[in-house]
Amino acid sequence: GEIGNSPRSYQPTSVFQASYIQSLPRHQRLRFISTRSTLPAAVVVSSRRRLFEYCDMADGEKESPAAPTSYDEAMEALSSLITKRSRGNNSNKGNQFDLLFHYLKILELEDALDDLKIVHVAGTKGKGSTCTFTESILRNCGFRTGLFTSPHLIDVRERFRLDGVDISQEKFLAYFWWCFNRLKVILVGLFSLQKDLKFTGLVHMRTTCFTLILYHIHAAEFGRYGQERTTEDVPMPPLFRFLTLLAFKIFSAEQVDVAILEVGLGGRFDATNVVQKPVVCGIASLGYDHIEILGDTLGKIAGEKAGILKRGIPAFTVQQPEEAMCVLEDKASNLNVDLQVVPPLDVNLLNGQKLGLEGEHQYVNAGLAIALSFTWLKRTGHLELANQDHTDSLPEQFIKGLTAASFQGRAQIVPDQYVDSEKDGDLVFYLDGAHSPESMEICAKWFSGAVKGEHQSDKAKPQVSSSTHQLKKNIMQVSINVHPFNQCALHESKLLSEILLATLKSSSSLAFMQILLFNCMTVRDPELLLPQLMKTCASQDVYFKKALFAPNMSVYHKVGTHALPSAVPEADLSWQLTLQRVWDNTMQKDKGREAKQVNHVAEEMKDDTGKGGGSLESSSVVFPSLPLAIKWLRDTVRQNQSVRLQVLVTGSLHLVGDVLKLIRK
Repeated sequence: GEIGNSPRSYQPTSVFQASYIQSLPRHQRLRFISTRSTLPAAVVVSSRRRLFEYCDMADGEKESPAAPTSYDEAMEALSSLITKRSRGNNSNKGNQFDLLFHYLKILELEDALDDLKIVHVAGTKGKGSTCTFTESILRNCGFRTGLFTSPHLIDVRERFRLDGVDISQEKFLAYFWWCFNRLKVILVGLFSLQKDLKFTGLVHMRTTCFTLILYHIHAAEFGRYGQERTTEDVPMPPLFRFLTLLAFKIFSAEQVDVAILEVGLGGRFDATNVVQKPVVCGIASLGYDHIEILGDTLGKIAGEKAGILKRGIPAFTVQQPEEAMCVLEDKASNLNVDLQVVPPLDVNLLNGQKLGLEGEHQYVNAGLAIALSFTWLKRTGHLELANQDHTDSLPEQFIKGLTAASFQGRAQIVPDQYVDSEKDGDLVFYLDGAHSPESMEICAKWFSGAVKGEHQSDKAKPQVSSSTHQLKKNIMQVSINVHPFNQCALHESKLLSEILLATLKSSSSLAFMQILLFNCMTVRDPELLLPQLMKTCASQDVYFKKALFAPNMSVYHKVGTHALPSAVPEADLSWQLTLQRVWDNTMQKDKGREAKQVNHVAEEMKDDTGKGGGSLESSSVVFPSLPLAIKWLRDTVRQNQSVRLQVLVTGSLHLVGDVLKLIRK
């Protein structure tokens, strides 16, 4: 059980030097600690198994599997690290960043971090794709790779990839609990000796005997530091910082040859910037994002991103806006950094193959990844590959890496396999987590090119004929089968039928319809995102027939698992209604007339007639939940074999992750 007395009365002597204790064999170490402990003997004996497990890990041996615990429990512990500070609260950033060096010391990762051969990449757009390309290239060159990216879409383990594969649940739990418990014990146990220690909800923290053992081992090393600090001075690290520390632990313990790190936010004060000796640094395309944190000009944003540059370490970037480039060059000059601008990859160097990541913009990211990979090879002594001239040709390993790369939620096309139809592809999701004006433009160009390409390829296929009368009958059946959660959805499905029939009047081929499924965080400006999306698609002759708005299922105050919630809570739709108004206003402005401020909310019917819920002229609809929006899409195509809905899901990586959960259920 819990031990009520805190260890504050116990004062270790020089006999308890950490180096001496850790040099003992595990059985002698346990006996040494047990005989000198002031704890009751029965308590020490009852805790023997947990002490053995700790001693194994302190020996530097491979970590034991995590004690029996559920993955959900680990996610609960991880969620406790989510801070409640507002995103725009920049107070005390420098002091908070400096705490990372204390965390590294507690986790004994200082030397391990210096030993990692790191590629460090910042940027606004494309930094994750650049890291993905770089990892794939170096893995195909025969190296053991570790890749750390953010955010995750479905499962937090996506952030940690070993040799191109998400870390296993077993390994994740072992490393997670090792880091979490060690930090918890030292920060709460050692730095708060005036308090009784209580660890609720964690299987691993049943007794404070474990705390005392760690206290014995670490007291000499931390000494006065531990006595002078309090929990408030050195708190548990926030979520992203903890995950970054966990990445260092994983990559070090797994002995990767190269670790590729994507900056989370900014650069200068990002947790990944605790790295002092990277092999090479990269800065992907810059633009306006997180302005409440990084600044409201490209110059300020570039200054934050350039914070990852290290004195004398080579760095690469892509073509940037003039304001941003001037700042990057100035920062590089002050640090004696050779900053080189690399061109986009020449498509001819791929020998007729395609990049693994979709979109023309990926050639920019691929060019940066090639430069980073060649430099890493050269600086780590692998001259057989590094000395090749990559301006006229690429090594076969590079081509394979570029064409085999994959990155969830970025320009990803996923046909819905749960629509039981005679024709494949009746419902296709186009997923991209764009959330800035620049990335929204890139997303729109990719989506437009993808759907137009699908149209062209479909023309060569034999079409299934269907009379207009039969099609109308099938379409209206959707209205009848709409879930009885509201009458508005019935109106919306009728609207869909009118659009479909109009489309089919001039053609007997498959009817393609572009649908937008959108949501974004409240810190984003939809007045910048939605008009940019609509304008860019229209310039490519692609027009959305309807826009759907729904709240995310995932929440920002809790780290979830891949499992779907058993029930979807009732959501506040005020933000989705705001998004809808922006969309409708933009649509009406394009038509040259004033927008009608009408809220079309798909919810429980507002009146028995359903007249308050929608309008046949509406171009958008708000759904109270994402599952209902997906159900409406599926119901539409299940009853109409001559309809193909091409659904662009964008505005938020959280939205993209939630949709992936639903369509893969």
